[in-house]
Amino acid sequence: MFGGSRKDFQNTGHGRFRADVNILLCGDPGTSKSQLLQYVHNLMPRGQYTSGKGSSAVGLTAYVTRDPETRQLVLQTGALVLSDNGICCIDEFDKMNDSTRAILHEVMEQQTISIAKAGIICTLNARTSILAAANPRMSQWDERSTVVENIQLPHTLLSRFDLIFLMLDPQDEQFDRRLATHLVSLYHQSKEDEENVFMDMSSLRDYIAYARSYIQPSLSEEAGQALIQAYVDMRKIGSSRGAVTAYPRQLESLIRLAEAHAKMRFSGTVEIVDVEEAKRLHREALKQAATDPKTGIIDVGILTTGVSSSERSRRQLLAKELLKLLQSKAKSGAQLKTQAVLEMMQAQSQVPVSQAQFEAALRILRDEDAITVTGQTVRVC
Repeated sequence: MFGGSRKDFQNTGHGRFRADVNILLCGDPGTSKSQLLQYVHNLMPRGQYTSGKGSSAVGLTAYVTRDPETRQLVLQTGALVLSDNGICCIDEFDKMNDSTRAILHEVMEQQTISIAKAGIICTLNARTSILAAANPRMSQWDERSTVVENIQLPHTLLSRFDLIFLMLDPQDEQFDRRLATHLVSLYHQSKEDEENVFMDMSSLRDYIAYARSYIQPSLSEEAGQALIQAYVDMRKIGSSRGAVTAYPRQLESLIRLAEAHAKMRFSGTVEIVDVEEAKRLHREALKQAATDPKTGIIDVGILTTGVSSSERSRRQLLAKELLKLLQSKAKSGAQLKTQAVLEMMQAQSQVPVSQAQFEAALRILRDEDAITVTGQTVRVC
């Protein structure tokens, strides 16, 4: 919300850098994700609200139509272009089809939209923050699965979010009682209570608009060194076990979050306190969204590749066992039915082997040219 500006998209001699922060909310239904999106939409001066289930690619970007008076082809802009220098709230993010989600890759990284329709070729600005909400595919969050498996979004898109927060239903009696008490109190709250509890919406809107427009913080030397050390520390976490726990994209997220916190303080300089708050926010988001459910360890590879390091190692071991089995059963070069091979693997393996894991092992061996898969049969090369 406090991201953006840096003259909207900093253009220096060393390149262009996105300044807007993208956030994804995912979790159980009924946890007020849609209400939060509506609140942010009403708060931001240039905010757009749309639902992923009812949005198309042209509705988000732009479409070509013919002017009824001049009969000339004109370009009508969509939600992402209209929210330029603002925020675009997308509900039901997981319900969008693949072609619609594909356009968000350019928007979330380059903050532009390339159009080539009916002889109109142009690039439109979409310097907007994305605030999205997604529900799990089984209507309830499965703690035994990763965030990619729960919401079925491509990892290439998930990695473009700076923060991913889980909003889960704890199913705790004390929490339920506090929530019910709050909801009931809203129905008999007096105007005096409302004035004491809530900040005036127009004042908050002006505060955010001023911070985004007039506060352009620059990194101090101490903050820059703190960011470098934070990135190095994140990389060290997984180096001991051969996992990658941070990429340059995570460092860029820290910089954007630190700048946003400095804007919130009306500070022209990003200081250590801003870096510490950015690290805290980033760490808490990773704890929720990038924790491997099998090992309990934070693994950024879940968001960047869609597969955790432990699952990748398991697939490699399963591929080796599968190759040994095929070599022992098909020494003469005969073909075997894939279903029969799966049943043999499940009978011999000490741990359960699912259909998805078996197919992943087949793909690994096929990519290494160790086997040939034709239809429902497999043969050792």
